[in-house]
Amino acid sequence: MSAHPSLRYDAVIVGGGHNGLVAAAYLARAGLRVLVLERLPHVGGAAVSARAFPGVDARLSRYSYLVSLLPHQVVRDLGLRLDLRRRRITSYTPTLRDGKPTGLLVDAADPGRTRESFRALTGTEREWEAWQRFYGMTGQVARRVFPTLTGPLPSRAELRRRVADDAAWEALFERPLGETIERTFADDLVRGVVLTDALIGTFTHAHDASLLQNRCFLYHVIGNGTGDWDVPVGGMGAVTDSLAGAALAAGAEIRTGCEVTAVATAGVGDAEVSYRHRDGEATVAAGRVLVNAAPATLARLLGDDPGPAPEGAQLKVNMVLRRLPRLRDVSVDPREAFTGTFHIAEGYRQLETAYAEAAAGRVPSAPPSEIYCHTLSDPSILGPEAIRQGFQTLTLFGLHMPARLFADPAAKERALASSLARLDAVLAEPIADCLATDREGRPCLEAKTPLDLEREVGLPGGHIFHRDLSFPFAADEAVGETAQDPGDSPAARWGVATDRPNVLLCGAGAIRGGGVSGIPGHNAAQAVLEDRAR
Repeated sequence: MSAHPSLRYDAVIVGGGHNGLVAAAYLARAGLRVLVLERLPHVGGAAVSARAFPGVDARLSRYSYLVSLLPHQVVRDLGLRLDLRRRRITSYTPTLRDGKPTGLLVDAADPGRTRESFRALTGTEREWEAWQRFYGMTGQVARRVFPTLTGPLPSRAELRRRVADDAAWEALFERPLGETIERTFADDLVRGVVLTDALIGTFTHAHDASLLQNRCFLYHVIGNGTGDWDVPVGGMGAVTDSLAGAALAAGAEIRTGCEVTAVATAGVGDAEVSYRHRDGEATVAAGRVLVNAAPATLARLLGDDPGPAPEGAQLKVNMVLRRLPRLRDVSVDPREAFTGTFHIAEGYRQLETAYAEAAAGRVPSAPPSEIYCHTLSDPSILGPEAIRQGFQTLTLFGLHMPARLFADPAAKERALASSLARLDAVLAEPIADCLATDREGRPCLEAKTPLDLEREVGLPGGHIFHRDLSFPFAADEAVGETAQDPGDSPAARWGVATDRPNVLLCGAGAIRGGGVSGIPGHNAAQAVLEDRAR
């Protein structure tokens, strides 16, 4: 390593995922000299689009696939040209009642229709009324909590005062979510639909005393004060392209194919960032290093012990279909059912059983998963010929699939086969009969386990949030929490500090991280600018 790097930047950003690009755009717009270093040959990290199947013109959102947490403020500030399309159907959950195929349809645009679906499923309006009360409560919390995510990190007491509803605070921040779900809802299927938002990419259960499920649930229901999950027109690659364009237009420098190998710093003065590229190795100096990588990755770059590895817990399956499959429940149009979130094997007891099986080291016998069809909301990701032929895409996201299961190479095929079998159980025809084929005649289907995400995108343990999510407030020693951000510094105030004052987290592993949000990138940039203004 050169002791005197030839180039110096005000900020070097390690990782060109969406959060790194947000940070780069904000800092460059403020006049700082900014360099982004990305290991892969393209930016975007997990927020990318790709033609996954040879000869099939479909640009799939290969890893992350929906947007909820990206603040309108960030879109406005950076002048992003994005079209995030609202899905009219929130969800459809097929099931059997009295041996007959039926299901629960939640239509965001027609409360009367949703009410009738609850009545037809459960026989009364009790669950509908409970649903209204429960999501009225989460909506109120969302409107009060979401604006805090792009400001300095509040204390627990400050956030509680802002929520201003003791019952809501107790339900979401103090007690295991399962208690509230069981107290509020009686129907097993309805309970399961609610619980799924607490389990996305998170290996836990309804009564986990650590409240990991509560933290996951909170981030899934507060996006932009509504909790809506929208389809990015053009796919996730359109989000990345817009962010990269904003960063470049502001003057940031982006280098791809550059793998950072070390960050050397005593915590004060400049840091040195070493990286590999196709022509050799190089080192640059940086007044601040912003790391858009998992905390475990940062620890290795600093030469520290990364501690226990995080563990992802999902199976992602991408498909291209010749046509949508027919449903056993003939009362629902597949074009509606697959527009929203299509829940499979996600009853409350089914989720509990799947968790227990996975915790015991077995692929769940009835894997819970959720599906949606991007092309029903946004056909622009298909080429003209694919549109002419009536092609559609399907994205399946499987729950309770922890990385530990896939140490056995055969587990991936078992998990995929079991997941598709559960899908087939609610269809009037096998999904295999609907799959398109690539130019080699192979079915258009690919599966990604946590180990695939670790290898392909660099997520330790395949954890899509970089590590377990945290509540969006500062650690509170009075209630026995371990402080994650030491010191009274701008980085600590914004929830992006590490134990090196000149190194900040700007990725999903920061407090208020997770999801495709840009929030950690925004907050890290604000911390740097605040520090420079002192």
